[in-house]
Amino acid sequence: MAKEIILLKLGEIALKGLNRRAFEDVLIKNIRRRLRDAGEFSVSSRQSTVYIEPKDEDADMDLAEDRCAKIFGVVAYTRAGAAEKDLGKICEKAAEYLQEALEDASTFKVECKRSDKKFPYKSPEISAEVGGYLLEKYPHLTVNVHEPDIVVRVEVRESEAYVHADPKPGAGGIPVGTGGKGLILISGGLDSPVAAWMMAKRGVELTAVHFASPPYTSELAHDKVVRLLKKVSEYAGRIKMVTVNLTHLQEEIRDHCPEELHTVILRRFMLRAAQEVAKAEGCGALITGESLGQVASQTMQAIACTDAVAQMPVFRPLIGSDKSEIVKVASRIGTYDISIEPYEDCCTIFTPKHPRTKPILHFVEDGEKAIDGEALLQEALEQVETLHIMPGKI
Repeated sequence: MAKEIILLKLGEIALKGLNRRAFEDVLIKNIRRRLRDAGEFSVSSRQSTVYIEPKDEDADMDLAEDRCAKIFGVVAYTRAGAAEKDLGKICEKAAEYLQEALEDASTFKVECKRSDKKFPYKSPEISAEVGGYLLEKYPHLTVNVHEPDIVVRVEVRESEAYVHADPKPGAGGIPVGTGGKGLILISGGLDSPVAAWMMAKRGVELTAVHFASPPYTSELAHDKVVRLLKKVSEYAGRIKMVTVNLTHLQEEIRDHCPEELHTVILRRFMLRAAQEVAKAEGCGALITGESLGQVASQTMQAIACTDAVAQMPVFRPLIGSDKSEIVKVASRIGTYDISIEPYEDCCTIFTPKHPRTKPILHFVEDGEKAIDGEALLQEALEQVETLHIMPGKI
């Protein structure tokens, strides 16, 4: 019998009706993949709970817990002590497994969930028995059913009973791979990594496209994007990154197109290039980190001009977010400190002094005619590099 296991509580998946099993199957596969470097584990699902049991003493429970905290589809998680389905054994396990927390607490209460209705004691009886045992074992404790320092939770399941404290909040969302495939246009800024994380939370399997313009953008800027995607991959799983060289295209836009339209014209070519990468990678939508009104290229009129070249849906999960909200999420997922490193990306070079904030489509289309856009786009798409990014490694 395992001395300690990890319990994962399912959230939104439980509401999926007849499709629930399909969502659970994807979640189980994601968990197994994410736990590979933590050791050998048995992973199974019963009654809206996933059970993760180490197969040997070499399993790294701390690493496994950290992995589980970042798996979409899990609403809460906890480590738990396993006990035989005997009331005396359950009491002993509660006192032993939660010893440190009980010694630090002043008040407690016991809550019990009896999923196995064949167990001879009802939930209130189990709670009372465990509570009495703990009061004898830890005489400094008192019972407080309203605001206890610690809640001792007992779950009586089919094969075993489990004892644990309050679950920790999980990543939420739905399992990556249940929402289709999407291509995130990733820069080195704050917004696009957060947008990627938000779409992965809705089950989207991510591929990333990054636009570089050497020598105007450096290898350090490219490395910054790789590190950002590694952080996102801790939640989203493996991500294929495609880097497209836009140097010649940007130089042609700078030299021949109306200066005030440089940004919106560049964005249109980025979207065209991203669509070609998306088609090649089997993605059904593009994802950007745009927030309405944040910069000149993100006004309603500029976005409309950009989307005029779109041939597939463009998701903008941050469109109604302000910067403080985006910073909050970036800090939570670990991308903030990387994003604020001062390396140029291709969106910040050749920036016009007075960009047109309300561009008109036919003027933008006329401005593009100054360059051989189709040839330049094809040239850029022939200069791509790919990298496979996984949690904890490149």
